[in-house]
Amino acid sequence: MKCVFEADQLGEAYIIKHLLERASLHPIIHGEYLQGGVGEIAPSGLLKIVVAIDEYDEAKSIIQAWDEAEWDEDAWRHEAQ
Repeated sequence: MKCVFEADQLGEAYIIKHLLERASLHPIIHGEYLQGGVGEIAPSGLLKIVVAIDEYDEAKSIIQAWDEAEWDEDAWRHEAQ
């Protein structure tokens, strides 16, 4: 297994995990339960997304494409016609 992404928050980790799962990859979140034991201050570097070594390159390119995508704030809105 190889780390493909380090998340700052659990929500971000799940977004990346589901993004990779949609591409039929098999990501695992490491450190998901460690945040609760640290206290109120949000620690960094605990949440890591890991994939199999043979999935690493594909996962990295998917994450990079997602990171570089432009956000359309109005994309979710459906105007009544």
